[in-house]
Amino acid sequence: MTKVIAIANQKGGVGKTTTAINLAASFAVLDYKTLLIDADPQSNATSGVGFDPKVVKTSIYECIIDDVDPKTIMLNTSTPNMDLIPAHIDLVGAEIEMINLPNREKMMKKVVDTIKEDYDIVLIDCSPSLGLITINALTAGDSVIIPVQCEYFALEGLGKLLNTIKIVQSRLNTKLEIEGILLTMYDNRLRLSNQVVSEVRMHFQELVFDTIIQRNIKLGEAPSFGETIIMHDAQSRGAVNHLNLAREILQNNNMTKMEKEEKNINI
Repeated sequence: MTKVIAIANQKGGVGKTTTAINLAASFAVLDYKTLLIDADPQSNATSGVGFDPKVVKTSIYECIIDDVDPKTIMLNTSTPNMDLIPAHIDLVGAEIEMINLPNREKMMKKVVDTIKEDYDIVLIDCSPSLGLITINALTAGDSVIIPVQCEYFALEGLGKLLNTIKIVQSRLNTKLEIEGILLTMYDNRLRLSNQVVSEVRMHFQELVFDTIIQRNIKLGEAPSFGETIIMHDAQSRGAVNHLNLAREILQNNNMTKMEKEEKNINI
């Protein structure tokens, strides 16, 4: 059964796209057929896996607005088992064009439902906003991952996002769950990072993933090569972190036969 996961936080710079790209690649190398949907007009997920958004002629925008078959626009990435539905800047106008459409919150769900059976996992990279496209992603998803940066103001705006998720759960998608809160950009040398980890775990307890994404030079430079961290440097800490996250999610969803103690890869 296909798992559809949105990756959302209206706060920018928390690692949404980095998580989306590299978690998708991690699922793929673990032999799960994976689709990444770029639902952000900035198109960073598209460029981050090696495609120039400026030359993308057909994207998720056309699928939502013009009913273009998503199967005809999929791109094969350099990571085996991983496909991409790209985005481009036209997605900015989609919210305005959708405003008067019936079932405007379910346009992306319609797209996802036509293709999800071809995949084990579908990840949707959301924009840093709580606009209509993000609502569409939450309505299309089975669950949502919330990246939280291990820095000051980490919890700022999180309440608004959680309230939006509750509204979607009550009105649009009763099956939507919080897959987990993901701590990102962690630096164990900084007392502040450790304080943020403690505070988030205290407030949200079992909702917080065991896996933490650490700051890593290779993780930061991989997008400049148009590569996922798995293809750029599979031995790096960033790759290991995302593989561990993928294993944790699979374990939590009973999608693997791994024993609990086999979940993590040691660095």
